[in-house]
Amino acid sequence: MATSPSSFHPRQQRGVVLVVALIFLLLVTLLAVAASGTSLMQERLAGGLRNSQLAEWSAESALRGAEWRLWRASGDPTTLMKCTQGALSDCISYNAATPSQIAADFRSNAGWFTKGGTEYVSTGDKFTDESADNSFKLAHNPYYLIEDLGREVPQGAGLQRESGSTGGTGTGYTSTNRHIYRVTARGVGNSENAVRVLETTFAAKSD
Repeated sequence: MATSPSSFHPRQQRGVVLVVALIFLLLVTLLAVAASGTSLMQERLAGGLRNSQLAEWSAESALRGAEWRLWRASGDPTTLMKCTQGALSDCISYNAATPSQIAADFRSNAGWFTKGGTEYVSTGDKFTDESADNSFKLAHNPYYLIEDLGREVPQGAGLQRESGSTGGTGTGYTSTNRHIYRVTARGVGNSENAVRVLETTFAAKSD
């Protein structure tokens, strides 16, 4: 008895469905892997950005802390504002002829570098290096370095000129009683992969 060709169709159809199902499963797997890779990359990018922001906030805090230290010291008539004396015993005097290598390294070193700097501590023995809810923690406290650039030179006098100052001209000028201080601060995030260096100048009376 001859068998009708149509009797083979169900078995052939079941094979096609299996192949199609395997292809769809492979596609779904590839999409899942791609989505997972994108998610991990975005997480790393967000973590790097957060680390960078923490480093910048840390350096900014140390910078403002050093400025506040100069401001408070300059307001006390009994405080010596001269570099290496009194309130500025840890500062470095700037000399254009023989610049300080320590100061240069502190400003330009690419990695985490603290030699010559002063640790900025706001409370107890710690800067605010971790949040109350432990959502972040800095790898190190920030550091800052104060350099005394010398007296503020009146406008039109000397090799250096301060546009905001007034005074005599020529060799017989009378300088102001303010010194210009350069403050450099270094901060790090929750790892040493992110280091930020900020710098500002600050004028304060020295005598």
